[in-house]
Amino acid sequence: MSAEKLRLDKYLWAIRIFKTRTQAAAACDTGKVKMNGAAVKAARAVGIGDVYEIKTEAKRWKIEVTGLLANRVQYTEAIKYYVDVTPEDDQQFNQRIAASFHTGKRPSKIGRPTKKERRDLDDFMQED
Repeated sequence: MSAEKLRLDKYLWAIRIFKTRTQAAAACDTGKVKMNGAAVKAARAVGIGDVYEIKTEAKRWKIEVTGLLANRVQYTEAIKYYVDVTPEDDQQFNQRIAASFHTGKRPSKIGRPTKKERRDLDDFMQED
């Protein structure tokens, strides 16, 4: 595949916006990737200078393509192939989402009792 004809889903995967190419293609199909306000398909050819608006679960992006990258590389290398031109208000929105992100871990000493607490509770209930 030549560098001049690079699919959008492959490019978004290569620059590490999406973890898998399937996720990148699905985002294109569901209208979460836009160019000039219009949804674009996953097979669209990427060109240098194109500006895309991308919505992921964690963040809203607005990127400008500065180079074509066909294969996935390290993050430090991948960021050289686009410029993040996300407006200031969307960046604040992204920070609010990150601040409220739930990891799934329960806070310490809240919730289920420890084994010792459970034994003490059982002993207390048995005394009646």
